[in-house]
Amino acid sequence: MREICFDTETTGLDPLSGDRLVEIGAVELINHVKTGKIFHEYINPERDVPEEVVKVHGLTNEFLADKPKFAEIAQKWVDFIGDDGIFVAHNAEFDMKFINYELKKCGFATYEWDRVVDTLALARSEFPGARNNLDALCRRFNIDNSARTFHGALLDAELLAEVYLQLLGGDEPSIKFIQTTKQNKVSNNAKRVEIIERHFNISAAEEENHLKFLEKNLQNALWLKKDESA
Repeated sequence: MREICFDTETTGLDPLSGDRLVEIGAVELINHVKTGKIFHEYINPERDVPEEVVKVHGLTNEFLADKPKFAEIAQKWVDFIGDDGIFVAHNAEFDMKFINYELKKCGFATYEWDRVVDTLALARSEFPGARNNLDALCRRFNIDNSARTFHGALLDAELLAEVYLQLLGGDEPSIKFIQTTKQNKVSNNAKRVEIIERHFNISAAEEENHLKFLEKNLQNALWLKKDESA
């Protein structure tokens, strides 16, 4: 199972009002384990970034002026996501509407909501009535977010991956919660549970060394005894 924890930074709140992406950061998980594969791009929004927004993410017009436009990195993003990637985002509706707007603008297919997990909805289900923004969840799970002096898409995607794993039960969860969503509306905490089987291939030599270790260090282990009745 492949999941993409991602975050965006923008010029404002609504692409339909002319706001655009200025940064995308994403972290790949395979079976809930970070692979080390990431996606990160700063983007020239082709418009001014309001000063009040710069105070949030620190990305100025001058900094973004020589960065690629979304159309120039769209194929790279699509290739990174692939056909099997499940999106994981905090307040996913916000991020997905910007991603889909930019993709549609460039002539690419948009993403369906059945590929989206909203960690904000998961957190609200687990901790009703509590603060469930990313900083609050990092504090709750003792995740170090001291580097988060500004909102940054890649840093926030990295923190989100840690938060997501904790919401699932820890670093190696045995179950997967999938947020059921509908287009333009994240459903109210609807979840289904799916058991994840994990398989590990070992060589004959590794198996033999393991058995030797058990025979040496464990006396009268029942699983080492042969079935005499066979």
